[in-house]
Amino acid sequence: MNTTHLNNGIHQLTLASGVKLSFQSFGQDYLSAPVILVNHPLTGDSRVTGAFGWWNDLIGLGKSIDTRKFAIVSFNVPGNGFDGILIDDFETWNAGTIASFFHEGLKLLGIGHLHTVIGGSLGAGIAWEMAALFPNFITNLIPVGGDWKSTDWMIANTFLQKQILATNPKPLEIARMHAMLCYRTPESFKLRFNRTVNEDLGVFNVESWLTRHGEKLTERFQLQAYKTMNHVLGSIDITRNGESFEDIIQSIKASIYIFSIDSDLFFPLSEDQETVRRAKEVGVTINHQTIHSDYGHDAFLMESEKVVPLLHPIFN
Repeated sequence: MNTTHLNNGIHQLTLASGVKLSFQSFGQDYLSAPVILVNHPLTGDSRVTGAFGWWNDLIGLGKSIDTRKFAIVSFNVPGNGFDGILIDDFETWNAGTIASFFHEGLKLLGIGHLHTVIGGSLGAGIAWEMAALFPNFITNLIPVGGDWKSTDWMIANTFLQKQILATNPKPLEIARMHAMLCYRTPESFKLRFNRTVNEDLGVFNVESWLTRHGEKLTERFQLQAYKTMNHVLGSIDITRNGESFEDIIQSIKASIYIFSIDSDLFFPLSEDQETVRRAKEVGVTINHQTIHSDYGHDAFLMESEKVVPLLHPIFN
């Protein structure tokens, strides 16, 4: 196994294709303990727990995904830039390609089976792709605020993002501002801003908030990385090879737990409800839980404590 140590607990594998796949592990030894694979969202990375962990409410010492019991592995989507690597030919990939990379990486690490794959947003889509491609490899599949396909709405938004990234003089800033309108809801904006004005800047507080989010992304993300991740987000589709959803869902051996957000504009609740219905029609039961939030898609990050009680039956 060709494994390279990078920094800050990051390690790197070289896949058969030459692709560099970096990862971090937490908790127990992944060669002896049950393994949980955690897939990060679009602007996330492998730091799922710890000092900079984006899912600390869920993962850690004594948490629902307890690092005293489980081995946690998280890969960086190649090209997300966190490991310093950018990808030029990312448009030849799709979310299924990433799922295959993750599976190959796990096999190189000596991991022959996953207790669970869980992911939020794009990470949920990649989790679905893994379950579809490797139906006997996973015991529990938990997509949170994600879907097994990019809907027309999703494709339209990622298409608009591509245009912004290709043509705007401030591509990352403006793309991020547009994305935030998908990640949140009108209700959450009213609750937070209520048409108040930033007197110092002479603009509405919602305008200065959007500007700040755009600027913050440029401090930690590179344009090529964002283009890569946006492309992968628009490519989720477990049926891309012509097999029907019904056939695929029947082949998946994992227990499936879908966690939806009732105010999600990006991956709407109605799509998950349709998935559950279609699965049931062919004899597959999906455990479907709905998180109530005013915050929309970002609730899986902003109110991750609401995900915690949904995990207890699975991990305890």
